Amino acid sequence: MSTIIFSILVLVLTATLAAIILYFVAQKFKVIEDPRIDTLTDMLPGANCGGCGYAGCRSMAETIVRNNSLEGMKCPVGGNKVMEEIASLMGLEAAEATPQIAVIRCNGGKINTTPKIKYEGVKDCLYAHLNMASEGGCPNSCLGLGNCEAVCPFDAIHIDLITLLPVVDEEKCVACGACVKECPRKIIELRNKGIKNRRVFVSCVNTEKGVMSKKNCNVSCIGCGLCVKACPFDAITLTNNLAYIDYNKCKLCRKCVEVCPTGAILEINFPPKKEKASVEA
Repeated sequence: MSTIIFSILVLVLTATLAAIILYFVAQKFKVIEDPRIDTLTDMLPGANCGGCGYAGCRSMAETIVRNNSLEGMKCPVGGNKVMEEIASLMGLEAAEATPQIAVIRCNGGKINTTPKIKYEGVKDCLYAHLNMASEGGCPNSCLGLGNCEAVCPFDAIHIDLITLLPVVDEEKCVACGACVKECPRKIIELRNKGIKNRRVFVSCVNTEKGVMSKKNCNVSCIGCGLCVKACPFDAITLTNNLAYIDYNKCKLCRKCVEVCPTGAILEINFPPKKEKASVEA
């Protein structure tokens, strides 16, 4: 009996000693979290989309509190309103961010290209990208297999069943950039929404020479440079046979649209142009 009692006492003393040691270790290494982190996390939309550049809303809140700064911070879902509320709470100033939206820089699809092969492989854009150019022959065109649609956390992008091109819902898109990261062909870009949601951009990323580019797609950029010459604001550059419009310089005059021989430059949300009245000689 004495052996049993002795064993129990040893166990009790060991457990007590371990508990005391663990208590002091916990006190030594405990981390006191700033309560503002929880407050900021609740103020953020909770989408955890990664559009801010951080792993989630809480990660962004922790960074703001730790650095006590909003420099380079933006929440694409909450927008300027949420950032202003956070700035007010933290006693900081938030720079106003220009609203952006995802745009599709490919207008080939099923309508503007002639099928040269039929893809029957895995329905995944990355897999198809690594194994073929495209059904129409363009090595830079949208593959239309819907990776962007699947990855969008806001249900803001869908594949059009007729054109097999992605279509962005302007009411739902928050410019989180998930589709941009997912696209293996890099045809999706975040651009400024523009005044009255009006945008002008080159809907093509093909860098092949004009003859080959036009052979694969009716509306491809052929690198002719007419748009560069027509732009009065120096907003268009031509690199590797491909024109690009800088949305920070573009004044939406649309002169480039008028001179583009292939229709590769798109004008979005503009009212229809009034036809000039004919004048009799």
